[in-house]
Amino acid sequence: MPKIVITDLDFEEQEIEKRMIRDAGMEVGIFHSRKAEDIIRNAADADGIITSYGDFPRSVFEALPQLKVVSRTGVGYDSIDLSAATDHGVAVCTHPGYGTEVVSDHAITLAMDVLRRTNELDADMRRGIWNHHARRPLGQAHGRTFGVVGMGEIGRAVARKAAGLGFKVICSSRSLKPERRTPEGYEIYELDLLLELADVVSFHCALTPDTHHLLNEERLRRMKPGAIVVNTSRGPIIDTIALARALEADKLWGAGLDVFEHEPLDQSHPILLAPHTVLTPHAAYWSEESGEELRTRTTQAVIDILSGRKPADCLNPEVLG
Repeated sequence: MPKIVITDLDFEEQEIEKRMIRDAGMEVGIFHSRKAEDIIRNAADADGIITSYGDFPRSVFEALPQLKVVSRTGVGYDSIDLSAATDHGVAVCTHPGYGTEVVSDHAITLAMDVLRRTNELDADMRRGIWNHHARRPLGQAHGRTFGVVGMGEIGRAVARKAAGLGFKVICSSRSLKPERRTPEGYEIYELDLLLELADVVSFHCALTPDTHHLLNEERLRRMKPGAIVVNTSRGPIIDTIALARALEADKLWGAGLDVFEHEPLDQSHPILLAPHTVLTPHAAYWSEESGEELRTRTTQAVIDILSGRKPADCLNPEVLG
């Protein structure tokens, strides 16, 4: 009987996963640690692994010769050594598209909340202050330029929704050539020029060595004084301390962040004291609907591979033979 081990999940319970695995006639094991050494110890007899934030360096794949598949509840895989997995014949599955609509909703919500200073007005109301002039300037979408960095599925959804609100949309992406237009008609720019032109810059790129601190102190200086930064992709894409300094110095309109370089966010982090920010705890990916879809797809990928079927999504399909 194949065994599937759940190392760690970003959910309060694992009923969906357990039911699917048992209905497939497979054994399930559960422990709660993302550390590589715990994965090696507790998943020694695993044929498949389901994880949210588990650390999978080469040493894990070397220590688990029985392992055939790792399926992650998400799109990114920066915590998994894909090359090592491939070398050891282990399929790695992530699940793009499950959160396209909800993450793009969240990015737009953060942008508009910062632009309209919704959280600041709400806090004033709760203190008995009825005076929107105290929070001016207040902005609107029409007449402003919305820059999307990274034009994958989520980036394109954000662009579509921003355009629907009345923003002029421009974009930057490694897969697109500057000085052209996307099929939707959005102008394409080099990143540095986009930062100079955009009133809102929303990040939707994968975390790689090239995108680590993509928005750093130098690039923050390129941005308009009235610009808004939004990040719902990966925390380390932005130098958050440099961003906090820029906000404290009144160099930006504000920022809406759902992801951070270290999570949970340390309560001493300067971004918590920076003005004109809307912060959420890595919640953009979650709705009840998207959560169920993600959990089902993540589990099904492991079941499919261990049953000799091709999964819907696999980063290294060459190991499937």
